[in-house]
Amino acid sequence: MQQIVDLQNDVDFQATGVQVLSIARDSLDDMAAEQISLSITDVPLLSDPENIVAEQYNVLQWALENGEPGHTFILVDEDGKVVWIKDYGAPNNPDRTMYVPVVELIQAAETALK
Repeated sequence: MQQIVDLQNDVDFQATGVQVLSIARDSLDDMAAEQISLSITDVPLLSDPENIVAEQYNVLQWALENGEPGHTFILVDEDGKVVWIKDYGAPNNPDRTMYVPVVELIQAAETALK
């Protein structure tokens, strides 16, 4: 959840105009306590326990061994078109991570939205 907090609070990221949505397999009840304790107020936390959204965006190709989606970022433009997608937690990614520096995400968003 630290990724969400940092994206929510970074003024440079906010300047990109990108709206962040977090979609996870966890139930909303499971996420609620962390949302409160971490003061997540500007990022909607959505629950996808059956991976319906993950399947629609084809992110299960990078799923972990237990079937859980990795750490995927998808940038959708105002017309609903996917303009950038990357999974940082994919098993085949040699730099597999569950946290991406905000500056890297800013650069990716700015490049994709040009």
